[in-house]
Amino acid sequence: MKILTEHEAKKLLAKYGIPVTKEQLASSADEALAIALYIGAPVAMKISSPDIPHKSDVGGVALNVKKEFVRTTYDEIISRAKKAVPDASIEGILVQQMVPPGQEVIVGLKKDPQFGYALMFGLGGIFVEVYRDVSFRVVPIEKKDALMMISEIKGYPVLKGVRGRKPADIDAITDVLMAVSGMAEKENIIELDINPLIVGEKGAVAVDARAMVE
Repeated sequence: MKILTEHEAKKLLAKYGIPVTKEQLASSADEALAIALYIGAPVAMKISSPDIPHKSDVGGVALNVKKEFVRTTYDEIISRAKKAVPDASIEGILVQQMVPPGQEVIVGLKKDPQFGYALMFGLGGIFVEVYRDVSFRVVPIEKKDALMMISEIKGYPVLKGVRGRKPADIDAITDVLMAVSGMAEKENIIELDINPLIVGEKGAVAVDARAMVE
């Protein structure tokens, strides 16, 4: 079993046509700055380590970092991570684009020894943690199943645009659910989480992802 870093997990998503953030791995503060200038600051900066799945728990994430703070932020994140998990194998810092705000959703895939793969969908952030508002299907799914999964959750009106909020691109979510269902048939995935997938009025982007493969 291998735990993929966020960067590795996103490469897997991109292989199946799922849009991911523009990002590169930096192994020094200078390299981080060069990447930030290339991508366009402000950027998000995250510790990259297979031994640190929950990056924010160890102070391993910084958002909206302006270019003049990229170098110092690089050193601070590395130092916090080493302090929190001294034995962790650290690859460097993932420097990535900040995605415009949108509706956060979660897409998950889990292998069950008995039933095969289960696909999960729900609203991201507090909704999934507090309300457990999610829907499930056994894969493979068809487009009509994906649309049903999306419309079944209690938070569906949020996606449709309530109280002046802009509607989320349901077709883009459907495409991601279909792509993840396809991955299940071709890859040796034990578990996959895209959280959050940020959905705008047009399109969706995987901002964070984690995966375990056989």
